[in-house]
Order: sequence, then structure tokens, then C-alpha cells
Amino acid sequence: MKIGIIGAGQIGGALAHRLTALHHEVLISNSRGPDTLRDLAAETGAKAVQPADAVRGVDLIVLTIPMNKVASLPKSLFADVPASVPVIDTNNYYPRERDGRIEEIESGQVESRWVEKQIGHPVIKAFNNIYAKHLLENGKPKGTSGRIALPVSGDDAAAKAKVMALIDELGFDPVDNGGLDHSWRQQPGSPVYVKDHDLAGVREALAAAKQERTPQWSGTAASPGTFEKPA
Repeated sequence: MKIGIIGAGQIGGALAHRLTALHHEVLISNSRGPDTLRDLAAETGAKAVQPADAVRGVDLIVLTIPMNKVASLPKSLFADVPASVPVIDTNNYYPRERDGRIEEIESGQVESRWVEKQIGHPVIKAFNNIYAKHLLENGKPKGTSGRIALPVSGDDAAAKAKVMALIDELGFDPVDNGGLDHSWRQQPGSPVYVKDHDLAGVREALAAAKQERTPQWSGTAASPGTFEKPA
């Protein structure tokens, strides 16, 4: 597949390494321009491009930038992306550490619904509950005992199936978590978040999740602080 990645942080970088190793054509972009991605492109074989080029003529898009940067994306960025092209949202809301308060999310809107509204294109929630290092290093062949499983949430069955197939190819067991409105079950603070469960463990963790946002994952009047000193 031809895959565009917007964001070259830890998850974006890990996916660039893994996807190119699987012989996918990868276009990667960030907010600072292709020149800043020269080393990553050389390491992986991905092509460093502008964000507008990362969404043009591709089969799948990964959006993996900080939540507080999503609303700053050009409003036209996804305007010409066909509805059939899956957009994977890997984002997590860290109000106390990085993002500050996003009132719609604080009021109960599901994180990925907020992302979807900002970009004007449906999203599939995936890759948000695993450490980047584990995504890079811990994929295993299908059928391996203890293979890490990853939840996937989304409304479009065909788009979700494409994402789940890619997760399987990367070495993880995909778990259908239902529609996007259920993606809160895989957000920070949930039992599935950064736990590396197997298939049965992910299903159990998703079922045990509670929708209420705890104080640890809620913004305050002083937010944001830092990851070292949340506010």
C-alpha cells in the first residue's frame, strides 16, 4: 500500500520503520518540513514530504501528532481525501501534561470524535494504547502464543477491516472495539492502555473499562504542565 504519515514523533517513526520493512510505500511529514526528516527517511526508505503530499493519492493515512496541534492543521488538508481512505487516529488527550483543556472532551466528547470534527474526515482509532518501542520491536507472527493485541474502533466497516489487516501484518492481533463512540474504552486510564495484553486480555480489559474521566486524565485551571510535572 501507499501510506501517508502525518507526524514523525515516536509512533510515526516506529510505523515508518515497520511499514517500509514490510515493503509499503511510506510518505512521512511533519510541521517543520521535509528537510528535518532527512535522517528518518535515510534510515527507513520513507519519502519525506509536505503534509499535503502525505494525503494525496494514498491508500491509508496515519495522523499521529499531539492532540493540541490537531485544530491547527490546515482546514483544507483532508478536503480532497476520498471517504474510502482510512485515516488512523493514534492520538491521546494529555490535558495536564501537554494539551491543556479541550472543553468538548472535558464535557464528554470522545477524543477521536473531536479529532474527526477538526479534520472533517472519519477516523479509525488505533495504535494509541501501545508504547512506540513495543510497536517497533514486539510484533510476532500470527498464531504466536501471547501475541500482543491492539483494539480498533471505527464506524466504517471496510476502513476498519483494512486497518485491522495492517495491524495483523505488523505482528499484532487486531480486536474490533466497535464504533468510534466506543473508543473511550482504549483511551488513557483505561485497563487496556499501555498494558500489552493478548487477545483474551484485551477483550477483558475493554469490557472492564469505565467511561468516567478520572482526575489524573482531566485538565485543571493550571493545565498544561509537563510530563514531569503535570498541572
